[in-house]
Amino acid sequence: MRRNRPAKRARRRRQGLRELRLVVPDARSEAVRNRIAAQVAGLRRDSDALDWIEVVAEFDADAERRGNSH
Repeated sequence: MRRNRPAKRARRRRQGLRELRLVVPDARSEAVRNRIAAQVAGLRRDSDALDWIEVVAEFDADAERRGNSH
């Protein structure tokens, strides 16, 4: 029943909410699970993820210092 969708959307907007749709990989898909498993297997150690986070954090900090906020 799509007839209620505009009313529901308007009610949410009055509440200060906004509908947001996300498209994400389907974890029920064998192909997606295989792809994720391959990526996880490619991590050499736990600190790979931490190393990446540090690099991104440094990039973000540099951007903030330059006045380039996201």
